[in-house]
Amino acid sequence: MVLPACISVRPWFAFTAAVSLHSVGRLYEKIVDAVNPRYILPRAVCRVSRPAEITLTQARKLALLRQQLPRAEFKRGLAGTRLAIQHLGYVQIDTISVVERAHHHTLWNRVPHYRNHYIDRLIRDGSIFEYWAHAAAYIPMEDYRFCLPRMRAIAGGQRHWYRKNPKLMREILARVRAEGPLQAGDFESHRANSGGMWEWGPVKQAIEYLFMEGKLLVTRRDRFRKIFDLAERIIPPAVDTTMPTEGEYAHYLIERFLNAHGVGRMAEFSYRRPGMGAAVRKALYEKVEAGAVSPLKVRTLPGEYFARRDFERDLGKRLARTRVKILSPFDNLIIQRKRVQQLFSFDFQLECYLPRGKRKDGYFCLPILWSGQLVARMDAKADRKNQALLILQLKAETGLKKLEAFSEQLSRELNHFMKFNQCKTVDLGNISPPKLNVLMRRQQCRRYWA
Repeated sequence: MVLPACISVRPWFAFTAAVSLHSVGRLYEKIVDAVNPRYILPRAVCRVSRPAEITLTQARKLALLRQQLPRAEFKRGLAGTRLAIQHLGYVQIDTISVVERAHHHTLWNRVPHYRNHYIDRLIRDGSIFEYWAHAAAYIPMEDYRFCLPRMRAIAGGQRHWYRKNPKLMREILARVRAEGPLQAGDFESHRANSGGMWEWGPVKQAIEYLFMEGKLLVTRRDRFRKIFDLAERIIPPAVDTTMPTEGEYAHYLIERFLNAHGVGRMAEFSYRRPGMGAAVRKALYEKVEAGAVSPLKVRTLPGEYFARRDFERDLGKRLARTRVKILSPFDNLIIQRKRVQQLFSFDFQLECYLPRGKRKDGYFCLPILWSGQLVARMDAKADRKNQALLILQLKAETGLKKLEAFSEQLSRELNHFMKFNQCKTVDLGNISPPKLNVLMRRQQCRRYWA
């Protein structure tokens, strides 16, 4: 029996000397049921056996294998791209393009022979759609119904980013319904004749609200500009559009997270899902009690972790430790910064929004994965005019020892990353420590003369 921290264990010592542990457990369950019907302290706690214990290295292995890094098991091409998005649950969209955009970068790292136009094809055939996960993302179409709670909340008055303009929203919907797919720029011509109603700011804000309410969805992009149509014209007829219950939504969040991440803490399952903490807690203990989820203790880390019940099968798989992967800062593996700091001892932030003088890791820090750990960080820029991949800064983490082996693998991966960014050369800038600087330049010379 595990007693929550909020209940002192001292009064139980004499009591447990007189009665069996089973009796204490049954009595405690009755107390929980009587004083806590909202499952703040769930009944399942009383019946959970001692959590299995794994090492930090094993926890990292679980996370990497479920994230399909550094080597993925997806098919090639379009089919592999569809499977990757289904497995990950979402791929974050971002506009920054100093190197290839984050959504393409994330998929390229996992799908052999990935091509950027595959996303457009999957949108067109109804396999995926754009909406909001923790941020703007491509989401599997079969998960559409689990976006409905957010859509309904915003339609019901939950504040988004802007003040609602219902009149303008109705007029935009009417035009899209009558004219077909439109982008924000298509409304500019109405400025002069509408008394200021169609100013760029209000139009864009109104379209954003209609998108977040689920009335408009993105049907395609033109040079990354969104083109919207009515949701009813985009969602395939076979897709389930019923509103999930709070419990169904909580179970979905847990299953999606553990399927994609392997191991995690309770708070990570409801990341940026306001108001879902209590429901996720209840659903999690239901899954533990049913044997679908296993509680874990990760040595050296505080708190309780959870994994799929078949986690031991994943631990028996081989992790490709020699392969280097250069990650986007929006990669699914590292998007929860607190989790990354705890699980991988890697502390970083995206500094593109900071003044240049306050940046430590550069404008667009790309974490580097090798040997089951995040071992370095790199600030890079694709100079597309001169077809050169500029490595502005490369820093190894303290404690990285096998610099020669790492430099060899990183040089090989930089060559792939260069081609992915439509470049023909790699220009090395500031590299530390000095030994890594020497090794990387030596590797580049070998590749140049090979």
